[in-house]
Amino acid sequence: MAEAKERALETPNETDSDSSSDGDSLKQDDGLTYARRGEQVVDITAIEDVDGFDAERMRDRSLLTEAEEKALMRKVDWRMMTVCSLIYLLKNIDADNIANARVLNNESPSNIMTQLRMTSDQYNLLNVLYYVPYIVFEAPSNLVLKRFNPSAWQSRIMISWGAVLLGHVGITNKEGLYTARFLLGLFEAGMFPGVILQMTYWYRPDEMSLRMLFLYIMGNLSGVFSSLISLGFENISGAYHFSGWQWLFFSEGLFTIVVHPPGLQVKPSPKPDTRREWLTPTTVPPTAEWLTEAEKAFIQARLPANAPRAAEKDFKFGEIVDNLKDCRLWLFTLIWATFTVGTAGVRFYQPTVISNLGFNQDQLLDLPISLLSVVAIGITGLLANTGRLPRPVYPLGILSILLVCYGVVAAYPSHGAVYAATLIGNAFATAFFPLMWPWRVQTTSRATGSAFSIGFVNSYGQVGGAIGPLTFREMYQPHYKESFASAMALVVACMLVTSVTWWVTRRSEADTRRLMTARVRAGREGLVVLNDVVDRDLQNGDLQKKRASCRTGRL
Repeated sequence: MAEAKERALETPNETDSDSSSDGDSLKQDDGLTYARRGEQVVDITAIEDVDGFDAERMRDRSLLTEAEEKALMRKVDWRMMTVCSLIYLLKNIDADNIANARVLNNESPSNIMTQLRMTSDQYNLLNVLYYVPYIVFEAPSNLVLKRFNPSAWQSRIMISWGAVLLGHVGITNKEGLYTARFLLGLFEAGMFPGVILQMTYWYRPDEMSLRMLFLYIMGNLSGVFSSLISLGFENISGAYHFSGWQWLFFSEGLFTIVVHPPGLQVKPSPKPDTRREWLTPTTVPPTAEWLTEAEKAFIQARLPANAPRAAEKDFKFGEIVDNLKDCRLWLFTLIWATFTVGTAGVRFYQPTVISNLGFNQDQLLDLPISLLSVVAIGITGLLANTGRLPRPVYPLGILSILLVCYGVVAAYPSHGAVYAATLIGNAFATAFFPLMWPWRVQTTSRATGSAFSIGFVNSYGQVGGAIGPLTFREMYQPHYKESFASAMALVVACMLVTSVTWWVTRRSEADTRRLMTARVRAGREGLVVLNDVVDRDLQNGDLQKKRASCRTGRL
């Protein structure tokens, strides 16, 4: 693949001659400009009017053939998505098991609430204390990750949260548990938005959908593992004087610390251990030693003009100010907030609701929900990736399903109906964010701005994790009708905000789908699309052209 760039550089005159004589190198159709793959674009003056024009990127965008590009992206996926998905899986297992610990050895002396002398309402405060530092420190953590090596920062996160989980084992009162959950939220802050930011260094927004699909499928397998692990530790409660919940936190903390070392391999040696090198996900394109120079240039050239660049390590406060002035930041944050408040409490109380239905083997009844979640994520993600319908249609469809399911639970017709509604509702709720993140990153811009806005939306949008469980008060037991009614109201609010956001971002969303389908067609013909999505959401026509000219230095 490295030969592609060399071939192009060795024969510029021939390429230029072919381009000007028979038009084979450059082609225009339906307002889009195409270049022949496998050679460098030489006649830059012929494409200066292309949307998102940048001379250096346009030269390198056609360096690789379609087959070479597919091989390169498979290599990137293997190194990036494997480890990022493992980190996300562990994080979700840790998050789920505070809910599972609540019902472990239920109504026995070794139950966590019995041992720590906690009421139901006091236990609810655990999520509040976890999410307060998690919310506050996510955006700053993302800015730090942008400045330093991502692998070192993500490893720091994993080591510290694993150590805090181990510290849960020695807790003897509710104050100790409150402190541990606060520290866990503090040390986990930045993990997930950091993964999203890293993905934007490597993937275009239209490519994020399938990667998010894989990430969330792996993440939601946490429900399967959490249920099986919880069931196993319930049966060995008392061994070595540990209760089931202590075994739960001990095993997860230890495993998190044990699996982190690959992330510490910041700079592979000249002769790296090939058995472990692939486990290092967090190099960035300019410094990835496993890429050729042509591949490094191509990876960065294929990204849109507004994508963050890993080489941009300088902190630019102006980009943060610009993001805070952008109404889309607040709209997406409001979507995240209304959705998480409306669904986080339901997810947190899922094991408790099932337990209150009077079923035995509560953890086993969680398994179908986790498995259906994987199916729901897969089906909705694949449909959205076709680009046939506007992306907002899919999250709005999920919100409609949630509204029906929560209505069934609020009405409480029967135990079976409530379990079925909980099964379907919580499963489809997990498919919401994989559909939303590709839409969100379409509207981010530059390194500091993207790091801040991704962290901001994910952090303050997680307010539901703190507030949601508080709607399931002890006074509403056993059916929680009032709690589910409030969840329905928040889902309706989320639908309204999502619809408004769709209207505001309709241009960039439509342009993204148009280019995605054009790239598929071009690939079949050995061509590459040179156009990018240019942010037209908040700009009038004249202002849009003026700003586009400013970005390319032609004003």
